[in-house]
Amino acid sequence: MNYRHAFHAGNHADVIKHVVLLAACDALLAKPTPVFAVDTHAGRGLYRLDAEASRRTGEAEGGIGRLADVARQCAPVERYLQAVQACRMAQGPDAYPGSPWLLAHALREQDRIAACELQPEEARALKAVFADDRRVAVHARDGYAALKALLPPRIGETRFGRGLVLVDPPYEAQLAEFDAALAALRDALQRWPQGIQMLWYPIKQRRLLRPFLRRARALDARSILVAELMVRPDDSPLRMNGSGMLVLNAPWKFDEPLREALPALAKGLGEAGASWHLEWLKAPA
Repeated sequence: MNYRHAFHAGNHADVIKHVVLLAACDALLAKPTPVFAVDTHAGRGLYRLDAEASRRTGEAEGGIGRLADVARQCAPVERYLQAVQACRMAQGPDAYPGSPWLLAHALREQDRIAACELQPEEARALKAVFADDRRVAVHARDGYAALKALLPPRIGETRFGRGLVLVDPPYEAQLAEFDAALAALRDALQRWPQGIQMLWYPIKQRRLLRPFLRRARALDARSILVAELMVRPDDSPLRMNGSGMLVLNAPWKFDEPLREALPALAKGLGEAGASWHLEWLKAPA
């Protein structure tokens, strides 16, 4: 694969993905029992927004770089920015946390994280980030295949009944990636039916996602929520105009922080024609 997330770290897609991820962590931490989290496409875990890759695209300037005013009016966005600030206090002012870093920051001593990364260079960097954190196991392997080995989660005598799976592929295969992602989610639900399963997906033209959303609706999950942020109209198939999160087994009232965050993000990050969409494909019973 040629994809390198360093070119896109901190952009609008990262913002919605990480806001939703932290909301899921907060929902899980409402109970004291241990949590297990799997990140199937973890990347290198930590990025530098002053690095050449980030400066070349400037995408972070249109993402996290625009959020200071939004955070003052929106608690879920403030929660996310506080996590980013914690990363910068530890790693330097231009650091940006990837999803495994945010998981490690949000979760507790008794919780465990499996971070999977196939690209050797990225996997080595990921291992270095978490070399001193015994809660995080880095797996230098394909994340889809790893789910079969990692679920249902058990470490020693501890069985983890609660937790989450984050699937965040690079979509180098474009629409064909949805086939692999949905198959992985379907299998994960069978192996760990109580876990929260989340899939990030890009949006160029939303009408092209209708077959994917129909298939997602048919998954055997207790609840299915879609949260989408469009930073511009979906009028071009040549650029990413927005992105979304599919959340399976979303907890009761999980839509409430997102209903606050999404319009604030559309206003703060969007161009003319920006929009947001939040829908229960299957509401919690």
